[in-house]
Amino acid sequence: MKGRIIKGVGGLYYIAANGFVYECSARGRFRKARITPTTGDFVTFTVLDEENKKGALDTIEPRRNILIRPRAANIDCAVITFAAARPDINTDLLDRFLVLAEERKIPDVIICINKSDLAPDKNRIRDIYGGAYPVVFTSAEENSGIDELKQMLRGKVSVFAGPSGVGKSSLINRIIPHSNRQTGEISRKIERGKHTTRQVELIETEDNTYIADSPGFTSLYLEFIKPDELQYYFREFREYLGKCRFADCAHIHEPDCAVKEKVGSAIPQERYDRFVYLYNELRSLR
Repeated sequence: MKGRIIKGVGGLYYIAANGFVYECSARGRFRKARITPTTGDFVTFTVLDEENKKGALDTIEPRRNILIRPRAANIDCAVITFAAARPDINTDLLDRFLVLAEERKIPDVIICINKSDLAPDKNRIRDIYGGAYPVVFTSAEENSGIDELKQMLRGKVSVFAGPSGVGKSSLINRIIPHSNRQTGEISRKIERGKHTTRQVELIETEDNTYIADSPGFTSLYLEFIKPDELQYYFREFREYLGKCRFADCAHIHEPDCAVKEKVGSAIPQERYDRFVYLYNELRSLR
């Protein structure tokens, strides 16, 4: 049978197929080949016990994309989620998430700012990111912005990613009331969420629409990206790439740079500054 892995726990993989969920173990060949089945994988499996919905995982179909952290495959949309406050938005981490989503070839990327009731001034985030990405402001506490977000996710497999404590699980509970995701309190002392999500799981919201929560974290390293490739992962740059005076322009110090000419207008200064910072960081690792 064919299906999709919706969760993996302790070496067992739960595969959705034909309206049922089958608990499957992976064949030994995966371990020998050092292949790890991943949530979101399209697979074939053999049913060993139809009554109790048990089976064995046989093959994994080629992946369109894969995220390593959170680990999930064949993702249509990344919902990069931060809180307007408590904890405050870390734009360095936000930009790193955006670069990762672009490098992983995630087709759709949404910036979701939760707890928007704590920061009524939304212009700063819109000014920086709104020209390149859809930005949605939500409040799980006040149930605002939820319908807009649900509409944006319809018909897609979406993964929520972001730091701990920003309310990803609370948002999912609003979108899918029956999901009953565990939520954690914010530590008043360190303003950081407790890690209440421990594995990636696809939750079906309606036909052909899945949402995945993921463990939160507070750092993200991009050392696997080559410095000269970074330019391709900033959406604001794309229209101007290849139009510089020098074919190998790094968009840092070179004269007649089409990218630098747009900084402050089509390219927000904050985004360009982050590009320069990340470029220098990646060069220092080489």
